[in-house]
Amino acid sequence: MRQRQVDLCEFKASQDSNSRPKKTFFLGDEQKLKDWHDKEAIRRDAQRVEHLKKPLEDYMALFPSVRILRTKKREGLIRTRMLGASAAIGDVITFLDSHCEANVNWLPPLLDRIARNRKTIVCPMIDVIDHDDFRYETQAGDAMRGAFDWEMYYKRIPIPPELQKADPSDPFESPVMAGGLFAVDRKWFWELGGYDPGLEIWGGEQYEISFKVWMCGGRMEDIPCSRVGHIYRKYVPYKVPAGVSLARNLKRVAEVWMDEYAEYIYQRRPEYRHLSSGDVVAQKKLRVSLNCKSFKWFMTKIAWDLPKFYPPVEPPAAAWGEIRNVGTGLCTDTKLGTLGSPLRLETCIRGRGEAAWNSMQVFTFTWKEDIRPGDPQHTKKLCFDAVSHTSPVTLYDCHSMKGNQLWKYRKDKTLYHPVSGSCMDCSESDHRIFMNTCNPSSLTQQWLFEHTNSTVLEKFNRN
Repeated sequence: MRQRQVDLCEFKASQDSNSRPKKTFFLGDEQKLKDWHDKEAIRRDAQRVEHLKKPLEDYMALFPSVRILRTKKREGLIRTRMLGASAAIGDVITFLDSHCEANVNWLPPLLDRIARNRKTIVCPMIDVIDHDDFRYETQAGDAMRGAFDWEMYYKRIPIPPELQKADPSDPFESPVMAGGLFAVDRKWFWELGGYDPGLEIWGGEQYEISFKVWMCGGRMEDIPCSRVGHIYRKYVPYKVPAGVSLARNLKRVAEVWMDEYAEYIYQRRPEYRHLSSGDVVAQKKLRVSLNCKSFKWFMTKIAWDLPKFYPPVEPPAAAWGEIRNVGTGLCTDTKLGTLGSPLRLETCIRGRGEAAWNSMQVFTFTWKEDIRPGDPQHTKKLCFDAVSHTSPVTLYDCHSMKGNQLWKYRKDKTLYHPVSGSCMDCSESDHRIFMNTCNPSSLTQQWLFEHTNSTVLEKFNRN
């Protein structure tokens, strides 16, 4: 059955070259998908960027099927997407970012799933376009389920064996979308209430639409045969207005949809607890009118595999506090604690309170068998990482997939790195911390955690 389609592509004011967004619209011409489209609409937020004014109007005049919608004032991604959706007249709405490039035959696989079940929201596989040279490649792990941790950071987790298909190109269920790129039956989108109009500018909307569709009688799938490249920018090319807070958006989503599970977020982000979420009466009424299920149902039936990677209640840590080197009497220190920075030896400052925290001499050997700066209740998103038996030990984004970030704290007090088969060592003369061939008799390879949990350590070492 032929589906009519409206493409909505986001144009936020930015310092991007005005040549970047054009590829999105070439596709309607070069790939000859006009039979699949009713109209293409660019919804542009009102911002003062010259190349998105008359130059854009002149260029898009070459594409008569494209309409440009403009807001009178800055509204942000969420409300301007709603504006574009309200102007759509096709059967299906597709939301895309401007900084993306749709691949060959990306659209029919999405429409096929909606044609089979109009209450299915479908997402393409999002590939990576390099910010610097536009190199195109798949994401690490490629097909994975969307998830989140209990600070509401978006995560990706492996497809469990129970859900893996014989054919890896088959669609698969995903609890949470990445947010920017998806297609939805237009009438179903509005039955769900669209986006919550109380969400400001950007952030949290992917959770709101994901929870809503699953809990209120729909479903969501990722489609491996549909590929869209996306530029993951190194910086945000626009300013967020004063008084607008991502935290407020997340609090609003938690209050409306997450029921008692919101408490797990507040435990990790106590500043959210007393933050105003605005008036949510209309959203809660919508949830009742749609006869939506509970968030416990969502966690039990849809995101049942998420707690394995991101448990609501954090399991106990194996060790925490300062990490003091036996041979030198100095402590592990991350200094500024920035991505890619090497660990260093510094004078131990335990007992100096806030100074110890600021100097990053507090660490946690977590239940994931990685080591992170911070105490067990406030760990950072950076992990000890090593790449070879001679490399420095650096801080890298935690990926929770073990590998280079897996450590064993052995009874001989060595920190063993299974991937490289080596142990963490140090040099007092230049304060370096690095990997070296294991030598249990070497005092510079022996490390003392301030606190340990022998039960957890024994379990780690037994495994």
